[in-house]
Amino acid sequence: MNLYFVYMITNKNCTVLYIGVTNNLERRVYEHIQKINKGFTSKYNCNKLVWYEEYSTVKEAISREKQLKNWQRNWKNQLIEKKNPEWNDLSEKWFI
Repeated sequence: MNLYFVYMITNKNCTVLYIGVTNNLERRVYEHIQKINKGFTSKYNCNKLVWYEEYSTVKEAISREKQLKNWQRNWKNQLIEKKNPEWNDLSEKWFI
């Protein structure tokens, strides 16, 4: 069974949020950290995973990503804080 992830990644000061979809969360976060793909996350130094959800279909994941991208920032903050009130890096120990 394939899993798909919708995730939010931020910078060290938590001043910007990037929302994305992937079928391999660990690989994708590593790409953000290493700035492999030049774009928004490399420009704004987004390398801290603060939230994610799993989905069983890519259609569900993309639908959720689109929904979240239309949300106000304070709604996104509240969603993150429900699962991660300290805004810890959820991938901190993945690459040790």
